[in-house]
Amino acid sequence: MTVAPTSDDLEIRLHGRGGQGGVTCAKIIAALYADLGKSVQTFGDYAGERSGAPVRAYTRVSDRPITNRNKVYEPHHLLVLDPTLLGDDVVAGLRPGGTLLLNTPEPPAAFTERFAGHRVATVDATAIARRHQIGTRSVVIVNTTIAGAFARALELPIAALEDAYRHLGFESNLPAAREAYDAVRIGFARKPEEGAASARAASPASRPEVLPLVSHVEGAPTGLRTGAWRTQLPRYTHHLAPCNAFCPAGNDVIGFVQALATKREPEAAVVLSRTTALAGVCGRVCPAFCMEGCNRREYDGSVNIRALERWTADRYDVAVREPAKAATPRKIAVVGGGPAGLSAAYELAKLGHAVVIHDGEQALGGVLHTGIPTYRLPREVLRREVEAVLALGVETRLGRFLDREGLAALALEHDAVIVATGLQRLRRLEVPGSGLGGIEQGIHFLHRLNVGGSARIGETLPLPQRGEGRGEGRASNEITGHVVVLGGGNTAMDCARGALRAGAASVTVAYRRSRAELPAIAEEVEAAEHEGVSFRFLAAPAGFVGDGIVSAVVLADVELGPADASGRRSPITTDRTFELRCDAVLLALGQSADLSLVPPGWTLRRGRFFLGEQPLSVFAAGDVNTGDGTVAHAIGDGRRAAALALRALGDDVVVPVRPDRATAVPATDIRFDHFARSAPTLDRLVPVPARLSGFDEVSLGLGDALESHRCFSCGECTRCDTCLVYCPEGIIRRKELGYEVDYTYCKGCGICVTECPRKAMEMSAS
Repeated sequence: MTVAPTSDDLEIRLHGRGGQGGVTCAKIIAALYADLGKSVQTFGDYAGERSGAPVRAYTRVSDRPITNRNKVYEPHHLLVLDPTLLGDDVVAGLRPGGTLLLNTPEPPAAFTERFAGHRVATVDATAIARRHQIGTRSVVIVNTTIAGAFARALELPIAALEDAYRHLGFESNLPAAREAYDAVRIGFARKPEEGAASARAASPASRPEVLPLVSHVEGAPTGLRTGAWRTQLPRYTHHLAPCNAFCPAGNDVIGFVQALATKREPEAAVVLSRTTALAGVCGRVCPAFCMEGCNRREYDGSVNIRALERWTADRYDVAVREPAKAATPRKIAVVGGGPAGLSAAYELAKLGHAVVIHDGEQALGGVLHTGIPTYRLPREVLRREVEAVLALGVETRLGRFLDREGLAALALEHDAVIVATGLQRLRRLEVPGSGLGGIEQGIHFLHRLNVGGSARIGETLPLPQRGEGRGEGRASNEITGHVVVLGGGNTAMDCARGALRAGAASVTVAYRRSRAELPAIAEEVEAAEHEGVSFRFLAAPAGFVGDGIVSAVVLADVELGPADASGRRSPITTDRTFELRCDAVLLALGQSADLSLVPPGWTLRRGRFFLGEQPLSVFAAGDVNTGDGTVAHAIGDGRRAAALALRALGDDVVVPVRPDRATAVPATDIRFDHFARSAPTLDRLVPVPARLSGFDEVSLGLGDALESHRCFSCGECTRCDTCLVYCPEGIIRRKELGYEVDYTYCKGCGICVTECPRKAMEMSAS
């Protein structure tokens, strides 16, 4: 039996998705009743208008003029155009005995148990409409089809349906409507279980207050729980920032920079202390790989991260001061007091282990102490950070270089040994005249400048032999004439700039590749040029000329070939040569690891020493292991070696792993339009004339930490409110540490994710 209209209005509610024609279907039903002489009313409830989004529509039928302007909360009949919408919230309020018409291939019997007390009718309107090619293959329009099924379910005459279609201009869809009229299947109502119908009905208390027409002065929420629309959810997430991915030391770059940006300067120091005790050193001499990866580089210049690290270290204590208490304290020896050895010692000591550093110099620091001039790295900065490591209880044995027997003895006396001896083997030139006086290894020259010694520029001073040490002091400045530096790395730049300060009249750097391939830090090259250093590119040493003392370098023209293993174009030396007059030559041609310290039979594999196939509790750290040649790499590898040693001893520690740069947030995912252009704040520099008068520090760093505000914070939420502002539904709210999304109403439109300036959100399956 159908539910005949009473003195009350006949109310019909329809649920569909955008693109199915649900509102038009409601209008067809209204037109059908109008042709039968009834008073009708119909309107839609769209909420967010987009294809696939749920839509509600309403139709009222009465024998009298209709004055009710409210939505339909207790329909006599309910049409559901998409079965995926079928839920208790959709059928809420359907009156007992009312008709529930579903677009589904399932028979009514599949639903009568669930919707006891209602009359269930089903028709596969989608299949019928597709056969009649109504809509497209992807979006089938079922409105005119299901309207035919509704007419049959309500026992309305087919002639009235046909008249309505003609009046509305839908005659081409009549065949589909007629097929649905004949195909609809109807299940008969049965008595509902106790409380079943009332549980589904909307209680009077839950219905909105019905206001007089003149009282409707502002729009009210639709009440649609639009969260049911979504297929994906926006979520706040953490993506890898390129600065973090590029840092070989493993520092949380974005963490300390954002701490500075939000005026939490002491916290910035704490963030750095988790991975390094040499922040002041790195803030001066690091090549700044983090700045190379900075996405702001693609916009208006990298954030000056290196200077911010220095700013933090020069003002706050960047080191753990209270070591933890180790469950099983270990006794570990570190051979080599350079950046890798200091980093390993720091990691071990802060976990509560007993560490002894062995070094042949009289002071710790390795190349930081013997090789980097004080105008780049003041000794008080190095001492401060070395002392912070020693303050954790680290002991030292200085002034004696170990030999094979000494290393073997340490391995027997300690739970583990970490070898961090750096790159001790210097590259030499086997060309005519290489034995002339006045040709010196640049490392020897820098050692004299930084540590002291009696040799002059024209003399060859070997590195201290094992068992020897050298005290602090300043080398003689008796350097005159034109000095030629062969090489293009950081050692070459230190030699060139150091020679000018030591008294050289002029300096020329000769390098076998072009300027684009120079491996030295770009700022160091620029500083050398400003200070008067000349460069000769595409020139390789082919020999030396002189009578006992070098008087000229023979240089061969170089042409660049295809890229080699380093990614740089390979130099091809030609037969064309020329002479460059000089008074002295410094060789800065590179270094390699010297494993003569290692006892016979020991081999190094993946950072650990083996005796045959037996793994030893001896590990390599820094340049002797990787050959990377930078302080940052040494710090990172020192941390790794310390963790490997502890893991081998059975401790539950995490071994640091360099993240894959390819997984970092790319510049293409940053919304540059959200950020105003702002040039980087550069380090303050001492004027050139004043620099060359001595060895005082050239860079004065930053005056404040405002440069941190240029950080995009790639992949990390900064609570900028962009998501909140752009959310079309207004259902993102602030909470104490970020935001929360009301997923009850979130449609999954993804606008918040699209507008996030820094890729701190993503869409995921709901």
